[in-house]
Amino acid sequence: MTIYLDFNATTPVLPEVADLIYKVMVEEYGNAGSRTHEYGVAAKRAVEIARAQVANIAKADKTEVIFTSGATESNNIAILGLREFAEQSGKKHIITSKLEHKAVLEPIEHLEQQGFEVTYLNAEAGGQVDIAQLKAALRDDTVLVSIMHINNETGAIQPIREICQLMAGHEAYLHVDAAQSFGKYPFDLDNPRIDFISVSGHKLYAPKGVGALIMRRRGFIKPPLKPIYFGGGQEKGLRPGTLATPLIAGLGLACELASKNAEKWLAHVSELKTNFTAAVSELGGEVNGHNTSPYVINFSVPGINSEAAMVKLKGIIAVSNGSACTSSSYTPSHVLTAMGLDADRIAGAIRVSFGITTEELPVTEIAAALRTLL
Repeated sequence: MTIYLDFNATTPVLPEVADLIYKVMVEEYGNAGSRTHEYGVAAKRAVEIARAQVANIAKADKTEVIFTSGATESNNIAILGLREFAEQSGKKHIITSKLEHKAVLEPIEHLEQQGFEVTYLNAEAGGQVDIAQLKAALRDDTVLVSIMHINNETGAIQPIREICQLMAGHEAYLHVDAAQSFGKYPFDLDNPRIDFISVSGHKLYAPKGVGALIMRRRGFIKPPLKPIYFGGGQEKGLRPGTLATPLIAGLGLACELASKNAEKWLAHVSELKTNFTAAVSELGGEVNGHNTSPYVINFSVPGINSEAAMVKLKGIIAVSNGSACTSSSYTPSHVLTAMGLDADRIAGAIRVSFGITTEELPVTEIAAALRTLL
């Protein structure tokens, strides 16, 4: 049986989460917007419980959470929702990095086409942004800094704490795409200097199609976001449409389980990664990225192409050679390119990502399969 090792692409739904989703779909199926009967009241209650469960991960207030279809939509609301404020205040400068997910880069590119100026931070060799470059890039007219927490391809952990310290006296809004870290890597996201946090359910053992955006107040002042589409006024007018109560309840429970088990989960995947890294080293492989998440390893073995490797590994492990969101593209990884890796190393890069349901790794079989390509 093929062992699934592509958790950065998506995670399985935990059984208890699936059970709750089923219950809310089949038994407590009211519309959270229906306030005239008990079915609607029960649905509303389920949504508010989930809102508090999500908020708790980042030590935010539950009123600062809105539900979305996933981190891509959350990113778009956080970035494009600032447009009107930026234009009215004359602050049309954005800072991001060349390492970001396309769900951040493409909305920013859209604003760039509309007259915004964008500074794209370079990556250091380990896959982190250069804090000194960020400091030099900050200007009086900077409206937004958008830096992810953990990279989806390499697992490189960005220096969010240092970024928060650097921006302590600046008015620019700070957005963190936390799709790969929320709930699983419980560090730094509770920093009150982070204005926006994007959350994805299906990276956290909840279903696909649900996520959240945390929007912290500054004192008592809400961030000046405007909706990017319209029709219904749900979620504080920022995300219209009937709430997907079963999925939201599932996301909430997944967050609660993560909050209770994060340390145990980290210990488990850390051991898996240590064992896998040792096997990679014996093959002469090179790890792409430094200071990376315990949940993922991106590596290249000199002389082995990633496409050929994945063919050899079929039936043993399920892995990828980049982001699932751009798997239809055969262009070199923009993340590894930004890190300055050479073409052969990029062409050989394989991403292996672990999860809490991963019991053991067939390292002997993996190594044997890869050795046939050397």
